[in-house]
Amino acid sequence: MGLFNKIKNMFKNTTEEVEKINIEEEVVEENKVKEKKKKKVIKTYEKGLTKSREGFVSKLANLTNKYNKVTEEYFEELEEILIMADIGVNTVMDFMDRLRDRVKKEDISDPNELKEIIVDELFIIYVNDEVLSNRIVYNTGGPTVVLFVGVNGVGKTTTIGKIAYKLKNEGHKILLVGADTFRAGAVAQLDEWAKKVDVGFFGKEESDPASVVYDGLVKAKEDNYDVVLIDTAGRLQNKVNLMKELEKINKVIDTLVDGGASETLLVIDATTGQNGISQAKAFKEITNITGIVLTKLDGTAKGGIVLAIKDEVGIPVKYIGLGEGYDDLEVFDIEKYIYGLFKDMM
Repeated sequence: MGLFNKIKNMFKNTTEEVEKINIEEEVVEENKVKEKKKKKVIKTYEKGLTKSREGFVSKLANLTNKYNKVTEEYFEELEEILIMADIGVNTVMDFMDRLRDRVKKEDISDPNELKEIIVDELFIIYVNDEVLSNRIVYNTGGPTVVLFVGVNGVGKTTTIGKIAYKLKNEGHKILLVGADTFRAGAVAQLDEWAKKVDVGFFGKEESDPASVVYDGLVKAKEDNYDVVLIDTAGRLQNKVNLMKELEKINKVIDTLVDGGASETLLVIDATTGQNGISQAKAFKEITNITGIVLTKLDGTAKGGIVLAIKDEVGIPVKYIGLGEGYDDLEVFDIEKYIYGLFKDMM
């Protein structure tokens, strides 16, 4: 081999090695960023579920200390603790049946051994052998349209603003559409959020909601927005009117966007407890809900509502609010939730 070829091959090998090192360094750096982000999210869950954890887990710990053997009295007190945590009566009954069954089959007598099983069974109840998606389903054939429904006062507009902020940081071009023309100031409030998080906005006061959605989607297509978040009226007093309004809005979306709305997210205030489950059932009768957003979960000691909603209504939780900051709305993760709720028992 001539000198030229030797030098050329040496240079080529060196270049390949340098590129390989660069790629490896990039991967290491990327993994560090991911790990940092993961730890931050876990901390948000831990902090946001403090009230629920302190109320719930401390009672479980006291129960374990009180009994040195698993008895019927132990089960009755456990049942009461779970109901008080707003897990829901039906869910608790199902859970207790499963727990009793495992205790019998595995011949468990020590309450300490039940700690892990309790966590395990609550996880199983939520997942229920389903493949759960906690992400927004994106429309590849046009703008992704997400409808938001929920009664007034649950933090719907704020939630839309926070989700817009999150999706914008993921690289999406966002348009907020104010179709809640029923509540005074709702359109202006959404416009304020659009300005705060620096995303697009379309809305008209005192207009027909369906026509606002139509004009908003025309704007979205013309200006190449890839995600459209639509605020709708939150009145449940007259279900028939609300149903007709949502049907009209969905027809407009179907006309302008292939595949229609990708998601219809129901916003519920976690502090309302069982009333939130009633809202979920009522909205499920009116329209096709694809996911739940639970706001103010950090403000309640009854964090068990997450499990109750999924079990009783059959709709997955997609986002949870764990604080007032823009970053405190998290994509729901059942494992992080279970950890945040039970970390003192693990």
